[in-house]
Amino acid sequence: MTLVSAGHTGQVELPIASDTDIILARQEGRALAARAGVTATDLTLVATAISEIARNIVTHAGDGQIAMSIVEEPGRRGVMIVASDQGPGIVDVDQALEDGFSTGAGLGLGLPGARRIMDDFSVESQPGHGTKVIMRKWVGLVA
Repeated sequence: MTLVSAGHTGQVELPIASDTDIILARQEGRALAARAGVTATDLTLVATAISEIARNIVTHAGDGQIAMSIVEEPGRRGVMIVASDQGPGIVDVDQALEDGFSTGAGLGLGLPGARRIMDDFSVESQPGHGTKVIMRKWVGLVA
């Protein structure tokens, strides 16, 4: 996989600690996905997935970061979002990915919803050491 320049640094990195940060991450992710050629419909999906994951950071960890970049593989281009925190971690990732499971007051739709709307989705988490979510949305390259 090749990273493609997203502005001057090749990547957008944002701290996430508040509702304002969630909104900014959503806007920056949507703009980056548009530069990658993601369709208008999928732009909304990317922004929604970023919102859900960023909300989890604020709610469960207090703060963290989201890094976003345009990526290429043979035959396709897309956007990759990596959200990470040093929060309490997820005890049972499989359970957390089930619709309706929540350790808080939420509906338990954030992680499973983001997984459904992105093309690639993975969660790495260790209780007491934080969580990393990696998501990608792909578009085909025009030959």
